[in-house]
Amino acid sequence: MDVRKLQKVAVSALEDIKARDIDVINTTRISSLFDRIIIASADSARQTKSLARSVQDKVLAAGGRVIGMEGEETGDWIVVDLGDIVVHIMQPAVRTYYNLEELWSAKPAARKPSAATGG
Repeated sequence: MDVRKLQKVAVSALEDIKARDIDVINTTRISSLFDRIIIASADSARQTKSLARSVQDKVLAAGGRVIGMEGEETGDWIVVDLGDIVVHIMQPAVRTYYNLEELWSAKPAARKPSAATGG
């Protein structure tokens, strides 16, 4: 399946179950492992699980493939691997702590001077 169509299906599946703060990051220039990362927030473990199932079901129904899912046991952070796209569904505290948007942004973050470096 074309990556743009796969992205559209995944985002639609997240929107259907009311995911919040959906971000799509194009990683084609920084990783050869996948082309996109989709990050979404959920309010509870139950919602993260429902969102992950929605993504899985809609991708399969559209003719795509799901390579795997991890994190369903706790529901704090579920990863749905769609091959060209990796979907991260996280509760807000986990999302803030790991800050994947900064980690995967194409622009390097400005470093803050520290006392150790004399800055």
